[in-house]
Amino acid sequence: MKQISAWALGLAMMLGVGGAVAAELPLGSADVVKIAVYNNPDLTTEARVSDAGFITFPLLGQVQVSGLSSAETEKKIAGLLESGGFVKKPQVNIIVTVLASQQVSVLGQVNRPGRFPIDASRNVLDILALAGGVNTDGADTVTVLRKRNNSTTRETIDIVELVRAGGERNLDLAGGDVVYVERAPRFFIYGEVQRPGLFRLERNMTVLQALAAGGGLTARGTERGLRIKRRDEAGKLQTIEAQHDEPLRADDVVYVKESLF
Repeated sequence: MKQISAWALGLAMMLGVGGAVAAELPLGSADVVKIAVYNNPDLTTEARVSDAGFITFPLLGQVQVSGLSSAETEKKIAGLLESGGFVKKPQVNIIVTVLASQQVSVLGQVNRPGRFPIDASRNVLDILALAGGVNTDGADTVTVLRKRNNSTTRETIDIVELVRAGGERNLDLAGGDVVYVERAPRFFIYGEVQRPGLFRLERNMTVLQALAAGGGLTARGTERGLRIKRRDEAGKLQTIEAQHDEPLRADDVVYVKESLF
């Protein structure tokens, strides 16, 4: 037993620890595995899982492995080798060298959008960290698309509240999931302000805070008669006489008038 353990440990060291981490994840299309059978070096092979979920193994031909973990695949191949009379009491070891099927896509306003392997238990915060975090244009919320049992669900997560709550709603992710970070809501301010333009809408932002974001009033500006142009639910543009504590909404346009005196 000590000899077998040393052999398995040596193989794992040659292939890297990443395969060991992925051992409990189900195999899928495009994954690559390194398979060795103790005392049978001629059976050592590297195989890629086909789109149909099969690998090709010496003596056995096509073996269905999709959905099986590495441990389950080891038992299956060992059973087939023994039942076929090829190897007595075979000791099979499998290391996942490429985990292509178990990946999560991170899209939108992150620093490094792309596909990231689920080589261990990963949740939303883990994946956002792998993607370099939310960039300066990103919103405080993310949308998670998950496919389970041929049904796709959509869930919106408030990242700020998630962190404040200690990660209680931090969803665990699986291969094929999509995490999308939308652009943060914005507002526009123009008229007699120092820096008219488009700005990020912070949560619970008021008109007075919008004035501060715009650099404050010009010498000709006045805080009296502030107006907000806002579209209603039907898309019709409305003009609202705004107070200082009026909360802003996404895509509001704030107009600062010129003082008459």
